[in-house]
Amino acid sequence: MLCRRAASYLQNTHGLSKSRFASAFWIYSRRLKSTAAIDDENEQPQPGAALLRSDLNKVKRIVIKLGSAVITREDECGLALGRLGSIVEQVAELQNQGREMIIVTSGAVAFGKQKLRQEAVLSMSMRQNLTSVENGMRLGEKRQGKLRPPTLEPRACAAAGQSGLMSLYDAMFLQYGVKTAQILLTKPDFQNEHSRENLRGTLNELLKLNIVPIVNANDAVAPPPEPDMDLAGVISVKDNDSLAARLASEMRAELLIIMSDVNGLYTAPPGMPDSRLLNTYCPEMDQVIIAGKSRVGTGGMDSKVKAATYALARNCSVVICNGCEEQAIINIVKGKKVGTFFTRAQARGTPVELQAKLAREGSRKLQALSGIHRAAIVNKLADLLLERKSEILAANQLDVQEAFGSGMQQSEMARLYLSDQKLETLSKGLRQIGVDAVNAIGKVVQKTCLAAGLELEKITVPIGVLLVIFESRPDALPQVAALSICSGNGLLLKGGKEAKHSNKMIFSLIQEALEPFAPVDTVALISRREDIADLLQLNQYIDLVIPRGSQELMNRIQQLTQGIPVLGHTEGICHVYVDKDVDPEMALHIVKDSKCDYPAACNSMETLLIHKSHREGPLFDKLCEMLKVQGVKIHAGPKLGQVLRFGPSLAASMHTEYGALECAVEIVDDLDDAISHINKYGSSHTDAIVTNNDENAEHFLKMVDSACVFKNASTRFADGYRFGLGAEVGISTSRIHARGPVGLEGLLTHKWILSGTGQAVADFSSGKYKFVHEKLAIEDKPNS
Repeated sequence: MLCRRAASYLQNTHGLSKSRFASAFWIYSRRLKSTAAIDDENEQPQPGAALLRSDLNKVKRIVIKLGSAVITREDECGLALGRLGSIVEQVAELQNQGREMIIVTSGAVAFGKQKLRQEAVLSMSMRQNLTSVENGMRLGEKRQGKLRPPTLEPRACAAAGQSGLMSLYDAMFLQYGVKTAQILLTKPDFQNEHSRENLRGTLNELLKLNIVPIVNANDAVAPPPEPDMDLAGVISVKDNDSLAARLASEMRAELLIIMSDVNGLYTAPPGMPDSRLLNTYCPEMDQVIIAGKSRVGTGGMDSKVKAATYALARNCSVVICNGCEEQAIINIVKGKKVGTFFTRAQARGTPVELQAKLAREGSRKLQALSGIHRAAIVNKLADLLLERKSEILAANQLDVQEAFGSGMQQSEMARLYLSDQKLETLSKGLRQIGVDAVNAIGKVVQKTCLAAGLELEKITVPIGVLLVIFESRPDALPQVAALSICSGNGLLLKGGKEAKHSNKMIFSLIQEALEPFAPVDTVALISRREDIADLLQLNQYIDLVIPRGSQELMNRIQQLTQGIPVLGHTEGICHVYVDKDVDPEMALHIVKDSKCDYPAACNSMETLLIHKSHREGPLFDKLCEMLKVQGVKIHAGPKLGQVLRFGPSLAASMHTEYGALECAVEIVDDLDDAISHINKYGSSHTDAIVTNNDENAEHFLKMVDSACVFKNASTRFADGYRFGLGAEVGISTSRIHARGPVGLEGLLTHKWILSGTGQAVADFSSGKYKFVHEKLAIEDKPNS
């Protein structure tokens, strides 16, 4: 049905016959299967332990193991009630969603130890107490009046603490309408088949009744932990990790979450420069792992890894995570990358760290190519966009049809849609980039003679590796790729899922254009949204992040990024100001183009400002009538709303990017009032004045603080292609590095080349040489 609808649409809009569409679609499908970028959003989850993180939101039976370091306070005296309360709230939320939750908990010994310690101190005679003070105080503690805690037998602590711990769980869970039941186990319970059968029957009955079982090892009758495993005087329940793994196996749980105070497993000792958290561990991949060390607990991370491996071998996926992390359980079930995820499912596609590393290596090979060869890659891509036009449009129509079915807004659909004209324009823009690329890298921009025989050059070089995140617009992909290739940068691209078919098709063409000259991994397409958070931590590989999309996207990227600069491309709240002295026909023409040519574009006018002298004149009425005829919905600004008795609705905010056939109209008192309004409500993108007064125009151009400021021209000119840049990676509204449409030049930085004849700084200190700092002429040297 989808193919028939798409074929019909192509036939009507592009003149493609159904047979041509079918042929294009078949070729496109073949290409999708061969492309390196794999999108897993619609894949079906594998059974058992072969789950991916994105599948965890579907699991039903979950075992949560709470380690001593999670349950106890940092001062190792009593329980961490706030942290425990947060965990209970998360478990209750999942239980109330219909999941079956089982908790394996530590804490009884710590709870009982606190309780019995108070009793032991109170029961001491005065003489015993004084003796303890004299003999038990450490050096320096006498002045502080601290007592050494009395030594307590762990089994007694467990017996005394178990009831209190269970009462605490009961009280906490009842706040959320969830009931609990206690089960105490020892090793022999698992060694007897009848006991295991009874255990399964009891747990299944409790789960059927919507009760959360609280399971603990029965330390009241178990042997005490080894003395050297009793860390800092806190006696922890021994083998709760293996208990949780055995329980998960017996109950056929789909997920086991082992919570401690460490973040998970690492590729090198934590704290080492190249150490990173291992987000996913698959035994078949022979990954080298190093476990972090917990603050307390007898099992240690080694026992957690063994427990996780045991459960994984019995079809239960496992996450080892930091229980001190906020909302850890909820985020794990949502599929977010928390802790280390044990799974037998091989990761689909290339790991993002490897993609970033390969992009870094590819960028260096790109840089080593001549400018002519880099231009050849881009020219080949420009050819392919036209040669494979039918396949691209077929892929795009799949995206359009799916977006239509999902109820996507019209403004977003306009950004998603590709056409013959768009592809023609893209091809021309790429060829322009190719022309500029020939001498882009290694260009001398400054040359100075420091002293006799000592010359300094400042030359252009690539930034390194770019991460570009864009929404909806598949035409951004070839533009960004071409600019990156010509500037010698590696590139990681993450497009919106709504354009996944178009992006895959175009990406395959980029790889085809790259292959004869440079590694295809120089440009990589990131398929999974959850990989973005990982990429934003890779500051050793990624040098610049460029988000293209909403303000929400921009804010989220800035929050997640660790040490990587972000080139801001935020909202496009653009203004056109119609001055007092103005040509009416010019004003109508510019306003119409600015708003109606492509309303979804970020350089489209969102607010029309009109000098108050026109309020009662014909121009105001003509402007409003023209907008209405074009189908534009008008929202009145606060000042205009005060003088209108009836008419358009008031604008909810003057800081609104409509992205559709809508705009705000406001009256301003004078030129300075217009400038003040723009600087207050605009997004520093593009703003224009329409005027016959040159003095007013100059004042406007000088005082409006935006990346692009125009006189008597449509805001729609704010575009890399129209500026002669060929294309753009975005329109930067930030105030550092690059601003406005960012083309080839904005993706380059500089390095200094110093050529001497044996000079040293000491030669200048001694007076042997003298600095002259003479600026030298720069010769044009073609980069052949």
